[in-house]
Amino acid sequence: MWRPPGPSYNRGVDHDAPLEAPHFATAGVLLEALAAHDFDQLESVLDVDASMSALLPSGFREWVGAPEIGAAFGRWFGDAHRFEVLDASVGHIGSLLELRWRCRLVAARFDDAPMVVEQHAFASTGPSGRVSHISLLCSGFWREHPEK
Repeated sequence: MWRPPGPSYNRGVDHDAPLEAPHFATAGVLLEALAAHDFDQLESVLDVDASMSALLPSGFREWVGAPEIGAAFGRWFGDAHRFEVLDASVGHIGSLLELRWRCRLVAARFDDAPMVVEQHAFASTGPSGRVSHISLLCSGFWREHPEK
């Protein structure tokens, strides 16, 4: 029989704290910055001491500080000479923002083959409206049209 996860699963979640409405405007700015390939603007929606944990194809990684997080996005997408956000969505679960984006990019590191990547993120925002933490899951980069 299924049982709800116990305290160890939801470690750090205060279920008695009043829920704050997520800052949807922050999600919009983050996605607009990503679409514009503007990683300085992306950093502007992060608290200075924000953190990000990510499950990437290469394994689990963590970053602390807006500049480190912005640099991570820059490493993933900054070298693309063609870049577009194909699809994106914003929602929420509790007080967390839920964001998803799928991008197409062309970069020399991929031999100029069109690649697609999708990322899902849950973001906590503080009273300032800025992001204090991001938990991210990445599909990895895949050829858009695999050779047969």
